[in-house]
Amino acid sequence: MPFTPDLVDELNTLARFDLTTTQQGVKVHTTADTAVIAATRRLHEKGLLTQVDGGYLTSLGREAAEHAVAMLDLLSAGVTASP
Repeated sequence: MPFTPDLVDELNTLARFDLTTTQQGVKVHTTADTAVIAATRRLHEKGLLTQVDGGYLTSLGREAAEHAVAMLDLLSAGVTASP
């Protein structure tokens, strides 16, 4: 199953969170890009964010964000798999 544009928007939203602390959230304003607003709403509906406009990561959201950032780091580094 390929990444859809909606999933990419959700991954990008998760990657915006500072994973070094649980005390910092994200606020998505009504003037933000509509794709970001929609992604944030979907993440809240999935139980990954505490508020419809961002808020904090839930425990499931934190796990998803950690995986998203790890994947981004891996793909950005250009690491190749060994045979």
